Amino acid sequence: RESEIYAVEVATGNIRQLTNRKGPDGDPAVSPDGKRIAYTGYDYSRDTWVDRKLYVMDIDGSGSRLVSGDWDRTPSNLRWAPDGSGVYFTAQNEGTQNLYFLPLGSTPGRVTQVTRGVHMLTVSDISKQGIAVGTLTSFHKPADIVSFSLQNPSEFKQLTFVNDDVLAGKKLGDVTEIWYTAPDGMKIQGWYITPPDFDPSRKYPLQLHIHGGPHSMYNVGFNFAWQEHAANDYVILYTNPRGSTGYGSAFGNAIKNAYPGKDYDDLMAGVDALIAKGFIDTQNMFVTGCSGGGVLTAWIVGKTDRFAAASANCPVVDWLSFVGTTDGASWYFNFEKLPWEDPSEHLRRSPLTYVGNVKTPTMLMTGVNDLRTPIPQTEQFYSALKLLKVPTAMLRFNNEWHGTSSTPSNFMRTQLYLRYWFEKHRRGARETTPTDQVDR
Repeated sequence: RESEIYAVEVATGNIRQLTNRKGPDGDPAVSPDGKRIAYTGYDYSRDTWVDRKLYVMDIDGSGSRLVSGDWDRTPSNLRWAPDGSGVYFTAQNEGTQNLYFLPLGSTPGRVTQVTRGVHMLTVSDISKQGIAVGTLTSFHKPADIVSFSLQNPSEFKQLTFVNDDVLAGKKLGDVTEIWYTAPDGMKIQGWYITPPDFDPSRKYPLQLHIHGGPHSMYNVGFNFAWQEHAANDYVILYTNPRGSTGYGSAFGNAIKNAYPGKDYDDLMAGVDALIAKGFIDTQNMFVTGCSGGGVLTAWIVGKTDRFAAASANCPVVDWLSFVGTTDGASWYFNFEKLPWEDPSEHLRRSPLTYVGNVKTPTMLMTGVNDLRTPIPQTEQFYSALKLLKVPTAMLRFNNEWHGTSSTPSNFMRTQLYLRYWFEKHRRGARETTPTDQVDR
């Protein structure tokens, strides 16, 4: 929440500080004529999420000015127009990512959307001729390199076809957008994937997936893991509860000093909205997530037993022991008071506080090298569940930092162990005997 932009003189190695306000400044991009720098940031705040603003300053750091006005999304991947007339950037918005442009004449204009579409577009470069190049992904298309003209941004030319051989002859599950209302009236966006041969008259087991962060955004890009689960006859639900990015600062900051909290209500309302469609087997619903999603999974099983099984991956379960051991030390500021001043909020918001309520078979998967959500968090929940005789298993992933799938073999383990755990605890399914703790 505090960073500055610096310039280095290559010839001498001298370093000059260009920004000096309290708050984060970053993402500098130098104009084509070398006279200006575009960058993003915001004034210091104790809010846990603030969408960044776009600023421009002179090359020596003077004359800093806000140019994006009240536009309430975060600019990223800044690129100056070849003629220096403004700045192009990508931004998240309601599960999508597109290219935007802000003209910078004598009086800055308003942000305009350049590309449109239900996709995730990342622009890596713009030529002097106005040709942009980047990657594009959508529900049924993994990311490939594309190019397009800024004069005709609706026509993308696909330049690579990396996964065409893998997907040839494969039938993918349909993806459907869903908007629903939380108990307090908040509108929440999500999506669900149905099996390739979906029959709406049938009842399907449900997997609820929860994203991490918690300030991040599930999106409309291709997801192999979910498509593979759907191909094995699951309906997959993923949503952006409050706290998610891509919906403005107020929505992202709605979980300030209240996480977990109403985001739990948002997730349960999404499950209920999908159940109302008539094709979910309510006896066989499952929940999982990693990092922030692991936090909420551990929280959910302490609040409800409506899920047949859960997998809390790379979770935080005890904020008191977490804040001093994570590599994200700024988490100290995600509470009203420091833990040694008043630990009550840390206890109230810790899933471990409610572990005595857990009846749901709950697996945990974490990398042994994890510095963000260190593995003792996983071990604490596992030990408590073992003591309480709640069915559990702990998988410790060697050679993994934050997450469990950075290598192909560990990705496959994560995918298959998850489905194994759900199948084992599927109500009415054949029982098998798991290994309580597995090192892989």
